[in-house]
Amino acid sequence: MVNITQFANAKITAFVQLTNIFVKYYYYYLMNLIIVGTVAFDAIETPFGKTDKIIGGAATYISLAASYFTAGAGVVSAVGGDFPREYISLLNDHGVNTDGLEIREKEKSFFWSGRYNADMNSRETLTTELNVIDGFKPVIPGSYQGADLLMLGNLSPDIQISVIEQLTTRPKLIVLDTMNFWIENTPADLKRVISMVDVLTINDSEARELSGEYSLVRAARKIMDMGPEFLIIKKGENGALLFSGSRMFFAAALPLEEVFDPTGAGDSFAGGFIGYIARTGDVSFENMKTAIITGSAMASFCVEKFGTANLVNLSKASIYNRIQQFSELVRFTDIDIT
Repeated sequence: MVNITQFANAKITAFVQLTNIFVKYYYYYLMNLIIVGTVAFDAIETPFGKTDKIIGGAATYISLAASYFTAGAGVVSAVGGDFPREYISLLNDHGVNTDGLEIREKEKSFFWSGRYNADMNSRETLTTELNVIDGFKPVIPGSYQGADLLMLGNLSPDIQISVIEQLTTRPKLIVLDTMNFWIENTPADLKRVISMVDVLTINDSEARELSGEYSLVRAARKIMDMGPEFLIIKKGENGALLFSGSRMFFAAALPLEEVFDPTGAGDSFAGGFIGYIARTGDVSFENMKTAIITGSAMASFCVEKFGTANLVNLSKASIYNRIQQFSELVRFTDIDIT
């Protein structure tokens, strides 16, 4: 005789499972964030150890960090036939759409290897093999059109421009990351793409080089005159600055007991930042303050292990607790000087 209670429980369990599958794939195809950048191999050596080839690349770190805040992110990149399918499945398992990930079976994936010095702030590049990224011309899938947010990882400015021009509807927010190589070698194209975006993220030395100003406040003013409404200046272990017009916000970095690998810190920061914006849909300066703290929290997780190892198994509780630690860094009572 059928146990009615067991039968009902089985039906409920099946319904919940189907609902979870539906929600996962509904958000998988409901695109609200496009991430353009490298999906690659890294080999890393620090004073605390070394790795052989592991998954890396700007789009990888950005998408994994963002995945904890939005389930509607899609990657645009290219890999070779040597790229393990389980790495792609890893992204999919985090809700990252890979329709825009081109697999060129007869080519090899981008590969970078580097060695960090004892201070962990400077590094030596040992190998850079562009491979499939050499001549990369990204194509935005039709399923990505209409996304609210675009995150342009560090690539050549002409590639970044081509992505923006492929979009049929301009996203509500376009965020751009770049580096000193493009400042020095393609300044005209870089300034053009900077004029097309809403947020620029660079580090302090790049801000000084791009603007010609030592003062970061004056540098920020000059860079925002190039077009972006918002500027984020990353200062590594010394935190990050957010500028918009005359407004300024500083996010401190969290002192950590262990730092194993800073390779993906900047991209994890960008992923946490844009992921939080995607979650809230709020592109105001006030909301970006919280997004910067969120990005800093994700970067702090990243550096505690090699590569993406610490980004793939985080819990919502651990992220929340880490963000609270950041909050405690700058919380203090009112000061009475009367």
